[in-house]
Amino acid sequence: MSISVIPRSIVYSVLAVAGIYSLMNLSIIGVIPWREAVQSKFIAAQFIEKLYGTRAASAVTVLVLWTAFASVFALLLGYSRIPYAAAVNGHFFPVFGRLHPTGKFPHVSLLVMGLLSIGAAFWNLETVISALLTSRILVQFIGQIFALRHLRNHRQDIVRPFRMWLYPLPSIAALFGWVYVFVTSGWAFMGFGLLTLTVGVAAYFLWKRGLQA
Repeated sequence: MSISVIPRSIVYSVLAVAGIYSLMNLSIIGVIPWREAVQSKFIAAQFIEKLYGTRAASAVTVLVLWTAFASVFALLLGYSRIPYAAAVNGHFFPVFGRLHPTGKFPHVSLLVMGLLSIGAAFWNLETVISALLTSRILVQFIGQIFALRHLRNHRQDIVRPFRMWLYPLPSIAALFGWVYVFVTSGWAFMGFGLLTLTVGVAAYFLWKRGLQA
């Protein structure tokens, strides 16, 4: 398999999703005036109701709720595997590597992720998304930029099949872009992002201390 398959698949997927999303929005505003559509909180049900009536709109609402539940359920199961895999490989707290005695699933990791998700449910969706975004900007997006620099300068021994065109210009542009998004998110979300990073650093040192004990 060519190493260019993954980058091409990402680009094709982004283009396909963008195309589908654009067509969906065009079909909606073809039925519902855009000024009314941007204010709607139940746009899919409202769209179907105008075309096929109330019963069809109710059926679509059930389908949307079921899809949302399936998505959250799958994400919870999937994300619970990340601390578990890290613990099994010796890179996280060992307690997260425990499996349920009968179900053989990472129950400790699943319970922790579930409790965190329940806590997030007490805020509205916009607040949760903004908080998660600012956290990921610091921990993942900006972190990846510096990690790439580190790997390029200090880890010549590992296989690096992908190349960044015009390096380091894309990294610099991405860094400025993410910093701009972070500082314009508001003091509360900036504080949450910094708090998340601080908790992560503290957890790392606790884990490291446990290894040396």
